[in-house]
Amino acid sequence: MRYVYLIESSAGAHRYVGVTSDIKRRLKDHNRGKLPHTAPHAPWRLITYAAFTDPTRANHFEHYLKSGSGHAFATRHLW
Repeated sequence: MRYVYLIESSAGAHRYVGVTSDIKRRLKDHNRGKLPHTAPHAPWRLITYAAFTDPTRANHFEHYLKSGSGHAFATRHLW
């Protein structure tokens, strides 16, 4: 399984979209500061995720959520 996930900093000021095969480990990595892009804004909380059996579809969905229309979709329906 591949998971596309949305996390938010506990202050609510920052959001991040990512993809992983181990969502629990990945969230721990974000909160431990192991990922340079999200380290300054830790701690993070999981908002939602979508599970995919096809890795290609997961990557496409992540890419979409990082686009302008994907941001709008996520703001209306997922955050």
